[in-house]
Amino acid sequence: MNKKLIIIAGPTAVGKTAYAVRLARELDTEIVSCDSRQFYRELRIGVARPSDEELAAVRHHFIACRSVSDPNNIFDYRRDALAIIHSLFASHEVVVAVGGSGLYIDALLHPVSPMPNPSPELRARLQQMSLEEKRTRLQILDPEYYSRVDLDNPVRLQRALEVCLSTGRPYSEVIASRLPEQQSFTSEVRVLDINRAELRNRINLRVDLMMQQGLLDEVRSLLPFRHLNTLNTVGYRELFPVLDGTNDLVAAVDEIKLNTWHYARKQMTWMRRYSR
Repeated sequence: MNKKLIIIAGPTAVGKTAYAVRLARELDTEIVSCDSRQFYRELRIGVARPSDEELAAVRHHFIACRSVSDPNNIFDYRRDALAIIHSLFASHEVVVAVGGSGLYIDALLHPVSPMPNPSPELRARLQQMSLEEKRTRLQILDPEYYSRVDLDNPVRLQRALEVCLSTGRPYSEVIASRLPEQQSFTSEVRVLDINRAELRNRINLRVDLMMQQGLLDEVRSLLPFRHLNTLNTVGYRELFPVLDGTNDLVAAVDEIKLNTWHYARKQMTWMRRYSR
């Protein structure tokens, strides 16, 4: 029997974790996370980390495995995740992966190019730029990538600029130069979907539950790290101004709900590529 990786994808709040846990138990296997924020120990409530019961029911990999001060990148993730997956295939016919981060799902399916690590000075200089400055600079250095990147995502803009300025080549050119690899297993992507009105209602209920569980206190504990790109994440970035006294909590919660919905819509657009 061929070894198979089943990837559970879909927008936030659609029910990926519960489905993946149920499937992994049925198949007597383990779960590899491809959620770009659940890697971090300090992030729990705001990233909807699997519950203690779910983590106990099935062994998970890449959950709370590193600090926000030690950010992960897609290239290291692919290397480490494939190593884990291949080790699991020694004793399992099927492995389950789950997550809503499209780039990390793609990293399990396709080769990616090795990327340079920028100098601390370059990274610091770029972090001081405003979002508009990053957009303008990227449009000059890589108009092709500029035309398709999410221009409201400062993390992706930052990474593209780091590569452009470190290599002297457009980011789109670097990521296009993928090295062919022989894949030793088959893969299947299952995209979960529900009615849009129901999904939006689930998102609103989830945000309310996160607030009840202590999301504001979690964000308060992360104040020393607020400058990191990792914390420029829905559910966190909206609450920092509340702690600064520059925004109202009720308004911030409404912003989280709206921004989460916008993020879910972007996820759904990305997931269309897996319609096969």
